[in-house]
Amino acid sequence: MSKVRTILTSKDTGDRLTEKELLPLVDFNEEGDLTVQTTEQYQKILGFGGAFTEAAAYTLSQISPEKRDEVIRNYFHPEEGLGYTIGRVAIHSCDFALGNYTYVEEGDEDLTTFSIEREHKWVLPLVKDAMKEKGGDIELLASPWSPPAWMKSNGEMNNGGKLLPQYRDAWAKYYAKFVHAFREAGVDIWGLSVQNEPAAVQVWDSCIYSAEEERDFIKDHLGPTLVSEGLEDLKLVIWDHNRDIMVERASTILEDPEAAKYVWGTGFHWYVSEAFENVGEVHNRFPDKHLLFTEGCQEGGVKLGEWFTGERYGRNMIGDLNNWTEGYIDWNMVLNEEGGPNHVGNLCDAPIIADTKTGEVHYNSSFYYIGHFSKYIRPGAVRVGLDISHKSLQSTAFLNEDGSLVMVVMNESDDQEEFTVTREQKAFQGELPAHSIATYIWEQDAQ
Repeated sequence: MSKVRTILTSKDTGDRLTEKELLPLVDFNEEGDLTVQTTEQYQKILGFGGAFTEAAAYTLSQISPEKRDEVIRNYFHPEEGLGYTIGRVAIHSCDFALGNYTYVEEGDEDLTTFSIEREHKWVLPLVKDAMKEKGGDIELLASPWSPPAWMKSNGEMNNGGKLLPQYRDAWAKYYAKFVHAFREAGVDIWGLSVQNEPAAVQVWDSCIYSAEEERDFIKDHLGPTLVSEGLEDLKLVIWDHNRDIMVERASTILEDPEAAKYVWGTGFHWYVSEAFENVGEVHNRFPDKHLLFTEGCQEGGVKLGEWFTGERYGRNMIGDLNNWTEGYIDWNMVLNEEGGPNHVGNLCDAPIIADTKTGEVHYNSSFYYIGHFSKYIRPGAVRVGLDISHKSLQSTAFLNEDGSLVMVVMNESDDQEEFTVTREQKAFQGELPAHSIATYIWEQDAQ
């Protein structure tokens, strides 16, 4: 008799991505609490990953080489780790850098002084070590937080401001220089976002664009520059900010064919709201474009040992994946014991906290919750139909290229929940403890 694999993480037990007993499949001709429809197929998965910030790379340089290797393996190894395949890098500084910095000297509009030398110290070695663990390239999205101060209306990298019109071409060329430099250093860049969080004046590196300004910068400057630089293979991502107004922002750009022709898709973050329906609405309006989750983290410093942080990841990943999202990029993969370093004190949490004082590495609930998706829903997997009638459970289902069906089921309630999962006249009985998440894998012949 065919059986289903179960992997469990549960708040009140020691289970952390723990393989449990196989569940038997039985004949079943009724509707279950969760009913899988593999003939209904949706988006294909790009992958899962996290951001290679300077803060993460620097923090890992402050602990033992053995512990650093352990962290990289636990994220990127395809079997022993979470199986990360994608990631994000900043184009010069962001708030999770040791300070504001750029790649050119003051006023160098021709970019003759352009150099990524600083990235050779921490960021590039981390990316290359991650590539070794993965066993190949990592598809990296590169995002700018701010142009150099002298290119901006407020004369500084922090506190918003706008790109001055006379520097639009130079700034567009800066992106191309960055991609060429990273590629020359042996690290491929898969895609670019136009601007990180273009609607927020932040006390850290930030730059404001209206939807119209982002549209015009793409069609008149950035898009043509990428083509002339031989970089039309790059995936250009717009918005790169929260779900709350992503429909309006994406529509302004994608309804303009001259801008839209350069755009691969829309990136978004999870702050402010969990309006997953807005993600689906962007797909409904522009079904030929793609959707990518580009940043999310728990704000407000380290939350060591907390469970709600993992549940926030699980809830958001299910909500976004069920609304056509093709990939998920976490924010800082690692932070120190304070939730930094961050050059303006915007401390946050991360799935892994490396205590640079004691040398210990702590794995938060979020690490395990992400793993329930990234380890088992592999690149190329296709989301399939799933009907849920159980009031306490959240779930998503994917068919991998090897024919295995992967279901992630989450229980945020205070009670143990029992349920039946059905697929093509076969079923299994599952039960989830309070505050737990499980991945169920139907192997190819388990039908």
